[in-house]
Amino acid sequence: MATKPITIAVLALGGQGGGALADWLLEVAEHCGYLAQGTSVAGVAQRTGATIYYIEVFPEAEAKAAGKDPVLALMPVPGNVDVVVAAELMEAGRAMMRGFVTPDRTALVASTHRIYAIGEKTAMGDGRANSADVLEAAGVRARTTVMFDMDELAQKTGSIISAVLLGAVAGSGLLPFPREAYEAVLGADTRARDSNLAAFKAGYEGADSKASAPIATPAPVAHTAVSAAGQALLDRAAAFCPPELMEMVAPGLRKVVDYQDLAYGSLYLDRLEPVVAFDRQLGGARLGWELARETARYLALWMAFEDVFRVADLKTRSARMQRVRDEVRASAGQIVGVSEFMHPRVEEICDALPAALGAYILRSPSLSGWLRGFFHHGRRVTTTRLPGFVMLYTLARLGRFRRGSLRFKHENARIEAWLASVQEAAGWSYDLGVEVACCQRLVKGYGDTHARGLRNFETVMAVYKQIKGRPDAPKVIRTLREAALGDEEGRALAAAVGGLQL
Repeated sequence: MATKPITIAVLALGGQGGGALADWLLEVAEHCGYLAQGTSVAGVAQRTGATIYYIEVFPEAEAKAAGKDPVLALMPVPGNVDVVVAAELMEAGRAMMRGFVTPDRTALVASTHRIYAIGEKTAMGDGRANSADVLEAAGVRARTTVMFDMDELAQKTGSIISAVLLGAVAGSGLLPFPREAYEAVLGADTRARDSNLAAFKAGYEGADSKASAPIATPAPVAHTAVSAAGQALLDRAAAFCPPELMEMVAPGLRKVVDYQDLAYGSLYLDRLEPVVAFDRQLGGARLGWELARETARYLALWMAFEDVFRVADLKTRSARMQRVRDEVRASAGQIVGVSEFMHPRVEEICDALPAALGAYILRSPSLSGWLRGFFHHGRRVTTTRLPGFVMLYTLARLGRFRRGSLRFKHENARIEAWLASVQEAAGWSYDLGVEVACCQRLVKGYGDTHARGLRNFETVMAVYKQIKGRPDAPKVIRTLREAALGDEEGRALAAAVGGLQL
């Protein structure tokens, strides 16, 4: 037999309908007179590993003419795949890393949206993989590509992404099957026929028009506020910040105002203005305002530190509830239940108390031990039921008294010390000032995560105080910070510090 089987690999995460897509492709092939075989190798679990569905098809008429059946493989072989279908951008990247995509043979059909992996979400720093690298590699590694945001089309049509992917495969013309065959298979499935056909059409037209806009450039955000008092703060910021710096300062200001109130936003500007003035004195315009930009970024993040009030506030916002409904694609009449797992430590409880009381309890072994008995085990709070929602909503409203809490007292002192170190470091070296400003990345979250990050931050800052006059200080601080971000337990940081000559 001269004809070789057509080989197709489908990579999809749990819940994306990869199995349905593979079944549809098999049915389409059989509908068009092809012998078809499909296998699957499951991933670890939903959102932690993809399932690979592998399909090989061969013209039945040619097999009959040859008087023998073709031998069809059970697994994809690197360098021997005709079409790779990926339901998410990083799955396309993993397919290329495995060698399934080759420039002489493989067509790559992939959605450009992202579903962040657990490792990306739990990284101490920005753990996101670079989407641009995958897109660039696709243009080199694949014979041809059909790539656009198919998840967006699935949401618009109320279907699953597998139906859009099927439409993209059909619209690309990569397989020798007519559009009518695909639509006949989808039309036979009465469970979600209308939405699946609508999603298929959207994917078909997207591929046919060669739509390719994987990463849209966000439109500039107008620096306006919803209230006169808020606008006054923005105007004040614009008075001492150059326009290019306002792109960072305006969102930071909005964040801290949303976190607390307008007075807190004013404090943000009070703290930032001297840094901007110092940056201008050091030639910030020529250097891209990097010192002030990074300080503005991380000052906003630190001032909006996560505490029990903030967590309760975010979990009870209507926007979050709507986002959950959108993610599970609930219709208007469907009831969605949300159960939150919460496990605050005694330290978080005391941090939320008035500073004197919280400190007194933490100093008392008997009181802290007694309190620990109430919070030894985690609890599930159903925020879609009245008791759970009212409890968290009330806790969120208590955030207005945050300024008197023990946590606020500690964080406020740390912020002031860090800002002083930023300006001191910039006096020694502009680059050193930037590196010290970026060290705030180590301080994040709450509970154990915050404790580990703060410990790493204090370690790096202790080294800074010893080497701040050295010419290699910026490089050393950057190396230590990256080591801390790469290992939340602090072992890599300890090894890096141990290797220094102080």
